[in-house]
Amino acid sequence: MNTTRPRRPGSSQSGRLGIRTKAVAVVAGLVAASVALSGCLSSMIPDAAPRPTTSKTADTDGVPAELLPYYEQTLDWSSCSGDFDCATVTAPLDWADPSKGDIELSLIRSRAEGGGEPIGSLLTNPGGPGSSGVALIRDSVSFAVSDPVRQQFDVIGFDPRGVGESTAVTCYDAADMDAYLFDIPENERGTDAWTDELLARHAAFGEACEASSDSILPYITTDNSARDMDMMRAVLGDEQLNYLGYSYGTFLGATYAKLFPEKVGRLVLDGAIDPSIPGLDVGITQGIGFESALRAYMADCLNDDECPFRGSVDQAMTDLGTLLAEVDGNPIPNADGRMLGADSLMTTIVSALYSQDSWSYLTMALTEVLQGNADLAFQLADFYYNRQDGAYLDNSTEAFRAYNCMDYPVDATEQQQADAQALLAAEAPTVAPYWSGPDPCEVWPYPATGVRERITAEGAAPIVVVGTTNDPATPYEWSVSLAEQLSSGVLVTRVGEGHTGYNKGNACVDSAVETYLLDGTPPEDGLRCE
Repeated sequence: MNTTRPRRPGSSQSGRLGIRTKAVAVVAGLVAASVALSGCLSSMIPDAAPRPTTSKTADTDGVPAELLPYYEQTLDWSSCSGDFDCATVTAPLDWADPSKGDIELSLIRSRAEGGGEPIGSLLTNPGGPGSSGVALIRDSVSFAVSDPVRQQFDVIGFDPRGVGESTAVTCYDAADMDAYLFDIPENERGTDAWTDELLARHAAFGEACEASSDSILPYITTDNSARDMDMMRAVLGDEQLNYLGYSYGTFLGATYAKLFPEKVGRLVLDGAIDPSIPGLDVGITQGIGFESALRAYMADCLNDDECPFRGSVDQAMTDLGTLLAEVDGNPIPNADGRMLGADSLMTTIVSALYSQDSWSYLTMALTEVLQGNADLAFQLADFYYNRQDGAYLDNSTEAFRAYNCMDYPVDATEQQQADAQALLAAEAPTVAPYWSGPDPCEVWPYPATGVRERITAEGAAPIVVVGTTNDPATPYEWSVSLAEQLSSGVLVTRVGEGHTGYNKGNACVDSAVETYLLDGTPPEDGLRCE
């Protein structure tokens, strides 16, 4: 059965639902230079007053007796990674049955930089699912949260269950992961033999995850992660949750609001997922979204003398489709032994479309591919998978699969699938041939426990939802829908390209978010930021 859902790889080219924390490796030197310059200023800034290393008194109001040992924990912060503090917290493997054992969750804190007592803690999530919140804050805190917010909040990053430095999903070593992500299928695309081949790969991957992950797979769910987050709120000493969630992190935040509406403080959900739509619709809508973003990229590219395409946008998209078909039939060898086929080239394209800042690198990569060189294309694909020098820097691909297969039921009928594929082919003709495939969750070791439903969070404080009009990964219509579903939803629209809207240089969006987080005053519902 061929279908699409928010997942990777092989089965679909659907994009990860997370923010990209930095540009590709070719601009890493600029980042290093800016860090060095900021370091020159650090000696001129007076030291902040000492802050306690233990957490404030836990908020245990209304917590069942069997869960009090978790909610009454004391966080023991220790200095880490320079100016940050790190701690671990224990959570039950199964919140419905704490007797099944415990897991560990990793936290990092960037202390409020202003004088005086901070407003409280601001939990953050970069999306994915499977992206590391610890890495986001440790490596890119200024990218995640603007300076005015950092002045007045203790910014908290955490690795959700199954992710990174927390008790993690583990599946393949680097060599096996390379084979899984990049090997060219032996059978012709779209044939029954091709479907069987990919399903066998997915089954082997799932079996490896089950064998290496110490029985945690059935508990890697957004529902459990939201319950983890409430426990973190409590042990941090906050009576209500203040939260900034990007992309998939909006689903985590909305799930929290559904489960604990009375504990909602100041929630900002940027680049929203619609919790009510099934996985099939998520994948199809993403495919159409990336086609739209690809057309916007192509219009921009055609205004540049360095663009390898000519003519109208339609002509250029047709030529790109021809290029994809060519590498599908005749993959390009790379110096490291990998072969660039259509699936990997589509990953290259998807990776660059998350941010308009990466469009120039996509132009260079496509120019090289037309010349038979796959090097830069693989650099962009490796950035997507957080792969560097042949090693994977995190377990985001494993965690991504684990969460999605537990959150999204495999329930589409054959007719629904056929209708969805027809829609994708009509609306995204360049992307469509390389977007769909057999659903890996058909052969995941456990059936999904999540449900797709509207979230209203009756009784919650205002929840600000930010949507970007040509966001390819989380299309704008999802933000509109989530804001409408939430009984206290407030929609802020950023008109523009790329994934997510806050802290991206739009003063109108930034002001709306910052005013809400710092003062508690929500923006006007329907605010449109050009």
